[in-house]
Amino acid sequence: MDTRTSEQILEHYEVEREIADRLRNSSASERQTLYTAAYDELFTKLPHHPLIQPQSQDEHQRQLKKHVRNLAGFVDKDTVFVEVGPGDCSVSLEVAKVAKQVFAIDVSNEVTKNADAPTNFQLIISNGSDIPIPPATIDIVYSDQLMEHLHPDDALEQLVNIYAALKPGGAYFCITPNRLSGPHDVSRHFDDAATGLHLKEYSASELDSVFRAAGFSKTRIFLRVGSLVLKLPLLPYKVAEAMLATMPHRVRKLLTHNRAASFLLGVKLVATK
Repeated sequence: MDTRTSEQILEHYEVEREIADRLRNSSASERQTLYTAAYDELFTKLPHHPLIQPQSQDEHQRQLKKHVRNLAGFVDKDTVFVEVGPGDCSVSLEVAKVAKQVFAIDVSNEVTKNADAPTNFQLIISNGSDIPIPPATIDIVYSDQLMEHLHPDDALEQLVNIYAALKPGGAYFCITPNRLSGPHDVSRHFDDAATGLHLKEYSASELDSVFRAAGFSKTRIFLRVGSLVLKLPLLPYKVAEAMLATMPHRVRKLLTHNRAASFLLGVKLVATK
């Protein structure tokens, strides 16, 4: 829950919109350095940004446990693990307690610069689409709230690079908010579609198409209900999303802004090489 003042939220919106417009209108060559500069600028200008405000210990642990539960069954002592967009690196550092090797790839070290890292952990600063890992060396790639931050022209390129880094049979576990229940960035307070640094929000159907274009052979929706793990085909999601897409934004908002819909619609896609 955002506890900032309305003035701080408006400031956040205005700063983020300006930076996002620069990214949206940039060339591919400009974005080689612009992602890093953009996020460094964002966090420098907005010291009240939620991502750089310390969470309560209870909330931090609750979120961390959620990620660890998500990754149960994907990570063991022989796993080479990559997290893209690791935030404060707490998930990667937790995985490093179990996995053989952990790489965290981000465009900025402003959030991660104080991380205390073990020897089997490495933070890599990237340009937003490169995955500077040797080919066919990774067992599992994980991202949470990353895809929506990529320029649409870079999304496929990054997925192709992730695909190349994965071993045969390796998987990419991607979590991203669903466009049809959005927007989910700061523009949710002001606009009907994402205009901040969620440069493109996706439905599950749209994301599946991009993964398939990158070469992934199989995609499934991941759901965890207590101790029960489900990996579901996308067809039911595609049908439901097609119906939601025909509705006016205000109607979709009424239908999707509740805990059950958020759980079901939040895109948790596991794609296998």
